[in-house]
Amino acid sequence: MNSLKLIEQLSNAYGACGFEDQVVEIAEKFAQDEALGSVRHDCNLNVYITPEKNAGKKPVVMVDAHSDEVSFIVQAIKPNGTLQFLPLGGWSNYTVPAHKVKVQTYDGRWVSGIVASTPVHFLSAAQKNACPTIADMVIDIGSTSKEETEKVYNIHIGAPVVPDVTFEYDESNDVMLGKAFDNRLGCAAVLDTMKDLKNEDLGVDVVGVLSSQEEIGERGAFVTRDVVKPDIAICFEGCPADDTFNPDYFIQTAMKKGPMLRHFDKSMVTNPRFQRFALELGRELGIPVQESVRSGGGTNGGPIHLSNGGVPVIIIGVPVRYIHSHHGFACMADYNNSVKLAVEIIKRLNDETIKSF
Repeated sequence: MNSLKLIEQLSNAYGACGFEDQVVEIAEKFAQDEALGSVRHDCNLNVYITPEKNAGKKPVVMVDAHSDEVSFIVQAIKPNGTLQFLPLGGWSNYTVPAHKVKVQTYDGRWVSGIVASTPVHFLSAAQKNACPTIADMVIDIGSTSKEETEKVYNIHIGAPVVPDVTFEYDESNDVMLGKAFDNRLGCAAVLDTMKDLKNEDLGVDVVGVLSSQEEIGERGAFVTRDVVKPDIAICFEGCPADDTFNPDYFIQTAMKKGPMLRHFDKSMVTNPRFQRFALELGRELGIPVQESVRSGGGTNGGPIHLSNGGVPVIIIGVPVRYIHSHHGFACMADYNNSVKLAVEIIKRLNDETIKSF
């Protein structure tokens, strides 16, 4: 399977936080079809890919991405059949209303719904200029009563809800449009990196990981880091592009400018020696790279770098416009360069190099 098809499948998959089953299925099938080694998942839906050639005596490189997407969960069913819901992950109130979603039924089917928006005809002048909070919003699935929602639609509280968006690719401009690029682009990058390294003679053992529930507190990574016990790690991310709203001097994550390596966010001060190694290697090989310092945000690098006595971690981010909303744009070349950079880094890692970080 080529990279674009893999990204399409992963983007279209429904994988709310804690309900990443479809992503797990796609990743495990890819790993098996490409003979990447043994693959398994745990009860939290974290996926582990371990190449058969891992000797068990070399330093361990953890190549990580999170498999969940910003999503919602049904909290209550109102008497009129609409669904009250909570956010899973960081949503802006402005981006949620009037969008189409999919709601999972108790027996595993998916029902179309709309985040209801009051018609302008019924809004006062003050209401027209106000944005409702998520607590004020409901999802309408076409039901007319609580009983119909539960007995006919078979939807109950605790049901996951995801944006309903279909992946597109504009070949002439090399631009992808879809949902969940944070972080299905990272998931694809983990799988492609493992594939590209399959026949390499490495100075390290590599373990590919898809961690669950990142959007609600990096929860999966607290498990995967303790299972893998890495000596060093690379985390792939779909990172928020800033090139359509920041002044030129402050643009640090532009689409079509290559992968972004983050020095700092709320979860981690990136190991400066490993960071410098990656940036200099990218420039040496002609791989475009960007750098950022962020006042907010966080990644699985947070829990991973604090494990196993301290772990050097870098973030390789694919720029995504309009992250944490229903739709995003990303460039295929940025994705390919992210994978290439990770592969070239790992090919140069050994015990001595890792200790120098």
